[in-house]
Amino acid sequence: MFSPLIYSPQPIYNVSLPSGGDPLKIDVNAQYAGLEWNYIYIVFCGFIVWLIIPGIGLLYSGLARRKSALALLFQSLMIVAVTTFQWMFWGYSLAYARDGGPFFGNLKNFGLKNVMAAPSPGSDVLPEIVFCFYQLLFCACTVMIVVGGAFERGNMLPSLVFSFCWATAVYCPVAYWTWNSNGWLYNLPSLDFAGGGPVHIASGWSALAYALVLGKRKHLDETTHGKPHNTTLVFLGTTLIWFGWFGFNGGSALNASVRAMLAAFNTNTAACMGVLGWVLVDSTKNRGKFSVVGACEGAIAGLVGITPAAGFVSVWLAAVIGFLTSIICAMLQDVNKWLRIDEGMDVFKLHGIGGMAGAFLTGIFASRSIAALDGATEAAGGIDGNGIQVGKQFAEICAISAYSFTVSVCLLVVMKWIPIPCMSLRVHEEAEMIGLDRTQFVDEQIGERAILDDLFASSSPASASVVVNESPGSVVGSKVLKG
Repeated sequence: MFSPLIYSPQPIYNVSLPSGGDPLKIDVNAQYAGLEWNYIYIVFCGFIVWLIIPGIGLLYSGLARRKSALALLFQSLMIVAVTTFQWMFWGYSLAYARDGGPFFGNLKNFGLKNVMAAPSPGSDVLPEIVFCFYQLLFCACTVMIVVGGAFERGNMLPSLVFSFCWATAVYCPVAYWTWNSNGWLYNLPSLDFAGGGPVHIASGWSALAYALVLGKRKHLDETTHGKPHNTTLVFLGTTLIWFGWFGFNGGSALNASVRAMLAAFNTNTAACMGVLGWVLVDSTKNRGKFSVVGACEGAIAGLVGITPAAGFVSVWLAAVIGFLTSIICAMLQDVNKWLRIDEGMDVFKLHGIGGMAGAFLTGIFASRSIAALDGATEAAGGIDGNGIQVGKQFAEICAISAYSFTVSVCLLVVMKWIPIPCMSLRVHEEAEMIGLDRTQFVDEQIGERAILDDLFASSSPASASVVVNESPGSVVGSKVLKG
């Protein structure tokens, strides 16, 4: 294989200078002379990946009932704050330390010690601080997906504590298995370009665990809810997620190669085919009627499905993966009812099931000629005659599913029995009925609740006034408001 950096000497990691050199004595930038375009590209990808986090917050907020919408917006900012601290504290070291066993990292980079100008463990053309920042955003996005399992009845403070613990006990080990050169899945090898396992399968099963331990919402009228309170927010959140995913998949080549550009093209292709697949199923079920929320779910299903395959398949096969993944997820719309679990954000359906479908299809469609577009990677799937790769993908699916679900349940059960009132995983029944916005934020007279309602209310002045002044049990006409 030829080097992707044929025109420039490739930086080499020096064990004796783990930080990349003393900037008071040498120019630490000199080793990347002529290669700056690689890390500029990855930094840009990181910036747009960040948009996925508020995008998920907007999506969740739109899907929830109005009385808990603000809580989900607030949580998106808190999650990225807590996860950043966790990553700086020990998360990065646990996931990407250069030496360790096949299952877990170590604390040699505790507190980001020596994480600065040396070539990164993921790519020699990236300073380690750039690689660390980019991977931080993957962790934050994943944690934000997970907390969707607690919507409308999860207490805010315990969810943040759980986020810190989950990132430590679940995300970091699974990321280590998958992407660290010492990890057992990396050396199996399983093929996961951008996070089908650590991001989607892990978050889907963990959100299911969260919903299971919390139990179903109380006083939920399924005839009036189960539908988003604000479709515009759902649409806006989806577009931010879609845009951010260009950086998520496009940057996962960890260089500005042709492979990275193809991954971005595949991302858009799979999302578009996901929309078509989901709308096809929806319109068939609903006698030709369409659904904006369904189209948004289809886009996300397509994005999830292509994540592990984006740098391994051609554009047309990316279209097949996006279409098939969305069809599978759309056909399983009642999975929560079958499981008898109240996971109202459909995290398990879209990310868990979609992630498993994408990982499996990657094993079938991965192509040597596509993987080699970065000048270095060797990988092949069933389409190239390497049928055993499908079995390796299945091993990845089973291992990550079992580990993430089991550890998440254990973490949540331990937290559930902590005898501290403010650490109760679930809000009180009265707070759930009133809504998280009114019980966990400043008094509505200060304006946050009223502002939210003004933005989300319909254009009718009458309906807007009803929203602002609603309270559980209030009677409007002959109907009782239920949120």
